[in-house]
Amino acid sequence: MSEPWLHIVGIGEDGLDGLVPATRAVVEAAEVILGGDRHHQLAGNVTAERLAWPSPFNAMIDTIQGLRGRRAVVLVTGDPLWFSVGARIGRAVDPAEIVYHPQLSAFQLAAARMGWSLPDVETLTVHGRPVEQMIAFIQPDVRLLVLTTGAETPAQIAAFLTERGFGGSRMTVLAAMGGKDEARFDGVAENWDQVVPAFNTLAVECIAAPDAALLPRVPGLADGLFQSDGTMTKQEIRAVTVAKLMPMRGALLWDIGCGCGSVAIEWMRAARYARAVGIEPRADRRTMAAANALALGTPKLELVEGSVPEALDGLAAPDAIFIGGGLSRETFEAAWDALRPLGRLVCNAVTLESEAVLIGLHAEFGGELVKIMTQRAEPVGRLTGWRPAMPVTQWSLVKR
Repeated sequence: MSEPWLHIVGIGEDGLDGLVPATRAVVEAAEVILGGDRHHQLAGNVTAERLAWPSPFNAMIDTIQGLRGRRAVVLVTGDPLWFSVGARIGRAVDPAEIVYHPQLSAFQLAAARMGWSLPDVETLTVHGRPVEQMIAFIQPDVRLLVLTTGAETPAQIAAFLTERGFGGSRMTVLAAMGGKDEARFDGVAENWDQVVPAFNTLAVECIAAPDAALLPRVPGLADGLFQSDGTMTKQEIRAVTVAKLMPMRGALLWDIGCGCGSVAIEWMRAARYARAVGIEPRADRRTMAAANALALGTPKLELVEGSVPEALDGLAAPDAIFIGGGLSRETFEAAWDALRPLGRLVCNAVTLESEAVLIGLHAEFGGELVKIMTQRAEPVGRLTGWRPAMPVTQWSLVKR
């Protein structure tokens, strides 16, 4: 079994004084220390070779591997395994060769400053990531702790809150927690004008106005929330479709013929870290899908130009596939071959020709075949009547 040679040390604003004696001894005995400028400052006058984070940052793993055989320490902020580089390093270096030294995380410190129970809070990071991804977490009475990218992030989040009817939400920026320069900035989203330090953590208490937009994480968002040319999977059908696709943490969806992206977006909102690739030949629909993804908090939706099967080349194997456009035997076979074991496949059809394809595939491969019909109450003169939508034939199955 490999012996540990790499120490990943979480350090706080109180520097070496905040480390337990055993961890401090590791840092002081190091031959080489890798970290950011701030981390090196917090480590004080330790006599070790100092290395900065490489540029580009992706070169970090090669740099760390080159330290093998030396007493090496990587300095990070707080808990190395909570929205930090420790997990990334652990995927590239055998964990048996690493010793992690956790420090109090920014989330723990912020929860303590706010008097919030950490299990009752949503914790997320937009540090170095699209800030729009926090939009999916805006819900009435929810408390958020957010690791930010910089001084501008709180104002961006305040704008998101205000635009969605949560302008009364209380916001607190906490900076340099645990250090001599610790500072706190309080305000309300709709008139947020605080100037804050670049390194900060944001606490938000979401307060909804009577007309606030309600955007649940469960599938079935209102059709009007999406830009569309009218060909989208409608609300009720979409809710059933996403349920059959079974979103799971970190799982990958291929949305074939994604149109305005409604199914892929709902998939990503329904489970944390769920990923989706939308495959769409039309540029105008890809543009709508990208705009919808930003507006609804899934900025990491990947959009691919092309048609199946050519567009599938090079894509990671999916955990689920939705075929909402371009249905054919060829499309199904290419998708089915790529689907991972226990993967879910759902196909929707509205035309007789597409329905005939599904009936034939169902007879051959099994699964579940259902017809979904919805009606909406609409004015009929001075009265009200039911207006039926086109029925949808849906075929779903799990790859065993």
